[in-house]
Amino acid sequence: MIDAHHHLWDPARREYPWMTGEAMDPIRRAYTVDDLKALAAADGITSTVLVQTVPSDAETDEFLAIAAGEPLIAGVVGWVDLTSPSVADRLAELTGAGPLVGVRHQVEGEPDADWLGRDDVRRGLSALADAGLAYDLLVRIDQLPAAAAAADALPGLRFVLDHAAKPPIADGPWEPWAGALAALAERENVSCKLSGLVTEADWSQWRAGHLRRHAEHILDAFGPRRLLFGSDWPVCELAAAYPVVLDAALSLTGPLSGAERAEVFRHSAERVYGLGV
Repeated sequence: MIDAHHHLWDPARREYPWMTGEAMDPIRRAYTVDDLKALAAADGITSTVLVQTVPSDAETDEFLAIAAGEPLIAGVVGWVDLTSPSVADRLAELTGAGPLVGVRHQVEGEPDADWLGRDDVRRGLSALADAGLAYDLLVRIDQLPAAAAAADALPGLRFVLDHAAKPPIADGPWEPWAGALAALAERENVSCKLSGLVTEADWSQWRAGHLRRHAEHILDAFGPRRLLFGSDWPVCELAAAYPVVLDAALSLTGPLSGAERAEVFRHSAERVYGLGV
């Protein structure tokens, strides 16, 4: 199996602006490659995709160096300044340094709901397409229409929606999330990660059944060939340990055939990210 979405970090070495408040205390510590390898060995994960956590060139450089020396990490989704005039040069530099497979920016933190529609951002996204890389969409629900417009404007770019745009499972309404997600899924160049759901539910009370309605909608919208399993470890530890998250994903995909589950847990990630695993 491939875990298509996890992180590594060390608060002693770098600031993580999103990791503030007492609620984040349980995960405010270093999570290392050795931690990852122990979990992967125990849970049958054979390859992973390491995803950026902050808008930092230095972190991306570090992640590529880590992945270059660790066979378990098959790819890195890093960060670049998409608005930079030299973004193409930066991408060329990074692809020579390690297994860069995609780029992500924390668009959810941008106040502009149409940030993905900006001319300078679109030029950066076009450079990603030219480089053969994927783009991870970390967006709020109100930014999903802009994501759909970007996917229309750049049909040659592979988009991957992280955490299904974080549906408000614990206490939020079904709409507008459900409709906006289904509309985005109409674009064949957009895939979605079955990830991050446990931390959108009640952290202390959730069960797999609480996630089922949302997971079924995600699966109906994208289908197994455009759905990728991701643990979102270590963030997931706010609500559940790694094996519990994996068990929940296996339960939620239980009605699928063996071939369809193989898409979700391996082949979709191989295609979207071009993993040589």
